[in-house]
Amino acid sequence: MNSGGEVGVQIQQGRGLPDFLQSVNLKYVKLGYHYLITHLLTLCLIPLMALIIVEASQKNPDDIHQLWLHLQYNLVSIIICSAFLVFGSTVYIMTRPRSIYLVDYACYRPPSHLQVRFHQFMEHSRLTGDFDESSLEFQRKILERSGLGEETYAPESMHYIPPRPSMAAAREEAEQVMYGSLDKLFANTNVKPKEIGILVVNCSLFNPTPSLSAMIVNKYKLRGNIRSFNLGGMGCSAGVIAVDLAKDMLQVHRNTYAVVVSTENMTQNWYFGNKKSMLIPNCLFRVGGAAVLLSNKFSDRRRAKYKLVHLVRTHRGADDKAFRCVYQEQDDAGKTGVSLSKDLMAIAGGALKTNITTLGPLVLPISEQLLFFATLVAKKLFNAKVKPYIPDFKLAFEHFCIHAGGRAVIDELEKNLQLLPLHVEASRMTLHRFGNTSSSSIWYELAYIEAKGRMKKGNRVWQIAFGSGFKCNSAVWQALRSVNPSPNGPWEDCIDKYPVEIPA
Repeated sequence: MNSGGEVGVQIQQGRGLPDFLQSVNLKYVKLGYHYLITHLLTLCLIPLMALIIVEASQKNPDDIHQLWLHLQYNLVSIIICSAFLVFGSTVYIMTRPRSIYLVDYACYRPPSHLQVRFHQFMEHSRLTGDFDESSLEFQRKILERSGLGEETYAPESMHYIPPRPSMAAAREEAEQVMYGSLDKLFANTNVKPKEIGILVVNCSLFNPTPSLSAMIVNKYKLRGNIRSFNLGGMGCSAGVIAVDLAKDMLQVHRNTYAVVVSTENMTQNWYFGNKKSMLIPNCLFRVGGAAVLLSNKFSDRRRAKYKLVHLVRTHRGADDKAFRCVYQEQDDAGKTGVSLSKDLMAIAGGALKTNITTLGPLVLPISEQLLFFATLVAKKLFNAKVKPYIPDFKLAFEHFCIHAGGRAVIDELEKNLQLLPLHVEASRMTLHRFGNTSSSSIWYELAYIEAKGRMKKGNRVWQIAFGSGFKCNSAVWQALRSVNPSPNGPWEDCIDKYPVEIPA
């Protein structure tokens, strides 16, 4: 096996013959096998169609006349069969799930004066007087290894000394993020707020009264019969959950739009203590948010960017370790923060395994499923010492949007899913430019792919998000056209600088 994980096939040289298979890797054989199995039905139908054409060409006019007479004598049977066919088609059309289209989305880009550089972060942390030297050194090391760049954004209240984490400041942060992304969304789509029939807002740690969704209804004067929902405490995977809820509502309510707003609020959730496991979120989480416009109108297909293909949710909350691995609590000094367990990566891996076990059969080509099944049978029935076959998800998706939760998360998924650096580029660059923006990070990543001009018609993209509870959720979208970035996108002023080299 070579360093790239590819198995070489070699033959003995003899009589001076060149070693033709020296450089042939099994990945090319596997690729050919994939194409063969994928197009097997077509390859079988071609000779069948050829046989039918040959048989039809040998028919004379008398044979065709006899067939017509036979059909005339069985007119009642033909009418009955036709009626059943029409009835069945009508029932299918009326009961099939409606297609859900992603018309457009907008990501919030905070003003430049909210950018926080590493030396500013450390200086402000020192001047607050809340952190001892050990905690300051710990935060410095986390920042250096985090994968974040020098242009991420902290809430305005954290730029003061001492910080001002008030309720009013938290509301102001929420308004800036939500209204900023919604204003761009409505401007780019020419959809009027009164046309919105469904509203879903998700924010884990800030849930005021009236709710965030009520704030949006009040700001944009949405109609009185709007179906509005406010999801709280569901972590970084809540964006996919919100899309799932909007999808279900769009199946029930015809001919309408749904808006999903995903954000997190940092103002009142900065940790001012010295417990190491609760200091990590300070170093990773930054300001951000996204607004997404979904539609079940067939007329929107022509202008929509994507169509929702699959959505799979996994919840590991029944397991105590998984439930507590991301946990909001007070430390011994009574200071509130979110604690991250040392078992987080192992728990995330287990949740991902469960999720892709469900997702795999929905998206993987039959060739990959057969290979997986064959190795499973060999291992279970014959006790063969074979490694579990990891399906090649690169055959199912052209693009991957892995939640930018941290460098370790992206590294592990790149390794375990056997992805290439190009596949995780959007996630790494999003983490570098915007930090961990929680549930909205997958939309910044999708915007990166579009800004690079890589999203072509028919491409499939896999959004993977992890969140407290513990949850792993996946959404699969298919591009309905070659997608260009929308105006005023989050990468508009900096895409030419990326990708950048991230220090090890």
